[in-house]
Parts: sequence; structure tokens; C-alpha cells
Amino acid sequence: MKLGVYTALVADRSLEEALKYLTAKGIHVVELGSGGYSGTAHANPDVLLDDKNQLNATLDLLKKYETEISALNCSGNPVHPQKEIAQKAHEDYEKTILLAEKMGVKKIITFSGCPGDSPSSQLQNWVTCFWPPEVWLKILDYQWNDVLIPYWEKAIRFAENHGIKVCIELIAGFCVYNPETLLRLRSAVGETLGANLDLSHLFW
Repeated sequence: MKLGVYTALVADRSLEEALKYLTAKGIHVVELGSGGYSGTAHANPDVLLDDKNQLNATLDLLKKYETEISALNCSGNPVHPQKEIAQKAHEDYEKTILLAEKMGVKKIITFSGCPGDSPSSQLQNWVTCFWPPEVWLKILDYQWNDVLIPYWEKAIRFAENHGIKVCIELIAGFCVYNPETLLRLRSAVGETLGANLDLSHLFW
């Protein structure tokens, strides 16, 4: 087993300062934020995809501290009912895949996202119960069949075309939050989609 650290926890430090701090404690595996809620303190696709020197400098730092990247994290909501929020999350997702490919990283981490309850919604609606059925089942049918599955069918194809595995974090507030919902989405879009298991969410 390899123990690693999600460097959003030390985002107030430069990448070198973070690596120096972590390797001094015996940690040589990191998960880097590359967009979304994770921020881009240590892996900014807008910089690293366009500047080969900066990309090489980042890879050289990782080599200097004998540290590997377990995954890039761009957790966001690409199916948010507000189109500008969804579009930003989607762009972060695609840029993260392209950056992972360039860096030789095989996995990225994100959220499934959660739509609203109808095409006119402005806020996401996290449904966790099934009664009364004329309310919740109708919303779930819209969210999964009209929004979530169609989005991820295309998003997973993009990842597959670049050789990247997508790990969905099971977390409250999003459509995929437990094993049942993860397996439902995986069954619909294929085995390129897997899980990022955050043990703090196991109670779901």
C-alpha cells in the first residue's frame, strides 16, 4: 500500500514547499488539484498545457523529491442547472484529462454532478428518498435519464480517447453518493468509470 496526500490541504504552499514538507514525513505520493473545488495551486492546466517549460519544471520537481502523482482532481458539477457553472466544470474536466495524458497520469478524480429537478431549475436538487413516488421518482428519472447519463456517456468517451480512467468520488450532494448509484452510472457508461473511495462518506 502507498500512502499519499491530497495537496489541496497544503495549497497555501508552493509545490516545492509542499513536496519538501510531505517527503520529510515519508509521503511520496500526491493527488494534485487541477480545477473545480480543488483549485489549481499545484497543477494549473491553463499554464501547464500551454507552457512546456513550466510542465517540465513541475515534472522535474516531482522527480527531485521522488514523488509520484496518484491522480489529478477536478471535482466540480458538470451537470449543474446553471449553464455557466456546468460549462466551467466541464472545461476543467477536459483540461484535466489532457493534462493527465501529458504528465503520464492514468487517473483523474471528480464528482458525478447533480442537476436540478427540471429544465427550468436554477439550483441542484439532491434526491435521496423515493416516496411519494409522483414527486421524487419523476425528478430522479429526469436527472438520470435526461441529464446525467447522456452527459457521462460523452464525457467518458473523451477520457477513453486519451487513455484516462475517471474516478467518481462518492459524496453527499451529488447523484453518485453510494455503491448503488456508482454502479448504476458505471453500468450505463462503461468500465472506464470507477470510484474514488473517500472513507469519510461510507455512512451513505
